[in-house]
Amino acid sequence: MRARASSTSLCDPGTRTPELGRFLKDIWAKEPVLAASFAIGTMALILPVLSPYTKYSGMINQATPYNYPVPVRDNGNMPDIPKHPQDPEGPSLQWLKNL
Repeated sequence: MRARASSTSLCDPGTRTPELGRFLKDIWAKEPVLAASFAIGTMALILPVLSPYTKYSGMINQATPYNYPVPVRDNGNMPDIPKHPQDPEGPSLQWLKNL
């Protein structure tokens, strides 16, 4: 009699479907709506991390200063208040213009 291969081997070709593949096949056969919703949820968690949009929006948010409307003008004794509310502050966004 021929010995049967171990069921714990995930890479042994020709024996049986790997456990993860078998699980996915079974769950798709029994509950396709749940399987699809978990797949969509997993993609919703993973894809934003890989997206270039997330990367560039983070870079823009770091470089863009938070401008709050300043109700007073600087009289020379307030170094933390800009002379005008629309004065540019923070790092330049020239790298964004060059994209």
